[in-house]
Amino acid sequence: MKPPKPKSTGRTSLEKAFDPFTAALKRGAKPAGPTPAPAAPGKPGLDISPLAVPFPAIGTVGGVEIATARAGFYKHQRDDLVVFRFARGTSCAGVFTRHKIGSAPVDWCRRHLDGDEGGKDVRALVVNAGCANAFTGKPGADAARRTASEVAKRFGCRQRDVMLASTGVIGVTLDDRKIATRLGEVETRLDADTPAADQWTAAAQGIMTTDTFPKGSYAECKIEGHTVRIAGIAKGSGMIAPDMATMLAFIVTDADIHPNVLRAMLGLHVRTTFNSVTVDGDTSTNDTCLLFATGASGAPRIGRVGDRRLKDFSRALDGVMLDLAHQLVRDGEGATKFVKVTVDGAASPASARKLAKSIADSPLVKTALAGEDANWGRVVMAVGKTEEPVDRDRLAIRFGPHVAAVDGAPSSTYDEAKMSAYMKNAEIDITVDVGAGRASATVWTCDLTKRYIEINGDYRS
Repeated sequence: MKPPKPKSTGRTSLEKAFDPFTAALKRGAKPAGPTPAPAAPGKPGLDISPLAVPFPAIGTVGGVEIATARAGFYKHQRDDLVVFRFARGTSCAGVFTRHKIGSAPVDWCRRHLDGDEGGKDVRALVVNAGCANAFTGKPGADAARRTASEVAKRFGCRQRDVMLASTGVIGVTLDDRKIATRLGEVETRLDADTPAADQWTAAAQGIMTTDTFPKGSYAECKIEGHTVRIAGIAKGSGMIAPDMATMLAFIVTDADIHPNVLRAMLGLHVRTTFNSVTVDGDTSTNDTCLLFATGASGAPRIGRVGDRRLKDFSRALDGVMLDLAHQLVRDGEGATKFVKVTVDGAASPASARKLAKSIADSPLVKTALAGEDANWGRVVMAVGKTEEPVDRDRLAIRFGPHVAAVDGAPSSTYDEAKMSAYMKNAEIDITVDVGAGRASATVWTCDLTKRYIEINGDYRS
């Protein structure tokens, strides 16, 4: 049974983010008619994904202010620096890439959050787009430290209380002077009376690289009668196969939760959200998901993992994280199909997950989807190559409600016309029963089109 969706303020039009051309954009719909798609607010020359969804109306989350600025990491005019300022006593937890060549900001955050006192009083988050500061050695680490030091001086906190995240080109050392020279401007904007919705929209746009639309999510829930708010933004459209894309996700709640509890909850929900999506099977050096709890809601402090008072909050947090994860797939580079892959009847949850990811990551499956071809033989290939337990004579495959194969053979009711019509949908469900047990897993992915090659062929141009 699926948990009820968290209470949400709902989604509004994209007019604020993309005015005036996207008022008619609808979830999962392709642009109508022959009119070219509008340009995205990130990298020039990219059209907004036909799978794009509207940015939500995010309400005020107490204990956090956000400001953006143009530091100049990109040649074209755009904000590429985002700074969050948190109230004293804000808790923080993070989950990071397991890539063997992690970035300097990942190293920084992990080092300061993993200790016994880690995450107990985080005061700021600094994010830059355009430079990943990964594979940059000691100079990159020094640049990260200097950035934290400059922000700490202005906010009156320790360096360790400043979290960092970067995204962009790998192998280029961060020019931290570009950030330092903009901090005065950022402080002025932080102190301005900017509506919360505008702050979150600007932040979501400021962290974009090859993203074609800003990604956000918002929910409300209750803790002992107190209304608690959860807001989050994310970026990523290529190099997406989180293992915890270039993927960054930042979530803030005004609940009052101990860092150890945040860490446990984040680890629990990452597995079925960010770690269950894939665009191209590549994991980034910079994958970061940070969760902050400001305590400004007035709700009682939660200091124990498993506290029953967190039941509603846990559901709402999972909803926000899954929404953001789905948006990463919807903005997959060149994507035209949003695809849900479910494996049933597996020998174990781990086996089900491996099988589902094999299907979702297969270039042959993904290109068939792009061509609107229900080539279920490619699904059979992706299942068999995993060497996971599979009963060939019980294998069954469905595309949406249409059965392609059953009991290890083509279905006697297979209807090519109906299947072809289904494959033209913008959202596709693939369900495979491998007949080896009772475990299930779901992974979300997208198709693989010529546009993916074009975008990545000139990524640094």
